[in-house]
Amino acid sequence: MYLSDASQQRLDLLAEQSLKRVLLPCPLDQRQFDFSSNDYLCLSQRSDIVEAGHACAKQYGAGATGSRLLSGNLDCFEALEAQVAQFKNAQAALVFSSGYQANASGLAALLDKSLWSGVVGGTEPLVFTDRLNHASLHHACQLAGVKQIRFRHNDMAHLAELLSKHIESRQPKIIATETVFGMEGDLLPIELLAETALQHQAVVYLDEAHATGVWGPQGRGLGAIQHPAIDALKALGHWVVMGTFSKAVGVSGAYIACSEIFKQYLVNRCTGFVYSTAPSPFVIGAVAKALEIIPDLNTERAALHTAAEQLRAQVHELGFDTGLSNTHIVPLVVGSNTACLELKSHLQQAGIRTSAVRPPTVPPNAARVRLALNTGHSAKVYAQLLQALANWKVAA
Repeated sequence: MYLSDASQQRLDLLAEQSLKRVLLPCPLDQRQFDFSSNDYLCLSQRSDIVEAGHACAKQYGAGATGSRLLSGNLDCFEALEAQVAQFKNAQAALVFSSGYQANASGLAALLDKSLWSGVVGGTEPLVFTDRLNHASLHHACQLAGVKQIRFRHNDMAHLAELLSKHIESRQPKIIATETVFGMEGDLLPIELLAETALQHQAVVYLDEAHATGVWGPQGRGLGAIQHPAIDALKALGHWVVMGTFSKAVGVSGAYIACSEIFKQYLVNRCTGFVYSTAPSPFVIGAVAKALEIIPDLNTERAALHTAAEQLRAQVHELGFDTGLSNTHIVPLVVGSNTACLELKSHLQQAGIRTSAVRPPTVPPNAARVRLALNTGHSAKVYAQLLQALANWKVAA
């Protein structure tokens, strides 16, 4: 069989299952009606951020020219990493080109059995993961060749139960989870997680992709909260936080904030960092400016959270299920893939752009249209969305 034939057969099967993905244009003049964007604070078009990116590119060039270990370690990178560390209340930080790269290679480096070879009782870490973690976190476990011990979503009692089963084990224990779940739109009970992890001396790896800029003190993420258990884990070097610059920050790329010694380990052993060209200096300059701005956007964050609360109440009245959402991400769980695509198409015809999320991104029979709210959505846009949803319910 030829590659084209095999590819077409696979695409036909995906289409039959309502799982085929297609690329659609994203006109700039329709952004006010876009609920698929992760630009939660509408910073991607902010002129001072764009100008800061241009200024950095003019000084350092359009490209970094190589990996950080070769020609790419420009001083603007180290300045941004110091800024990120301060932003996250961490000792140090390391910048990556994308969130997927940071998770897949950064967490894999943490789970590397050779890292733990000096631990008495076994070298393979015990890895405890939330069942609804992002695909990049699951990929990291596959890369590291470790078996996941999965706990029920956001169920800290179940996590504690699983940890207790291994209380006599000398194997290192690592907990990996998101803080704001991108498909469910709910928050991690982070203080309880930290207390549980500290009790078992576990390392915590947090994915703050959807929290950075929007949640936590001054938008610094939940991982930046000050709490006795969190502070104790940081003192142990057991608090590792990943986040992205591609969502609320409005640019692209990612970071891992951690202890200084673990940063140096990543510089040596994280393949996604070692073998990748550093991000464009434009990105570095734009991100640096955005991180200056974000702490002062408390009013915008409060308005976003209020809008989400109101929208949830309004769509509940229409008969929609928003699942576990308690953040700026509001899923409309419709169940079947067919219904999900039909709702997305209906909203598209009404001028509203959304995301159709289907298995395996979400559990079976839990397909949903995902509404990502941002500070640019006006009362008029919300009214248009709600009218379209009401019309769909009537037609259904």
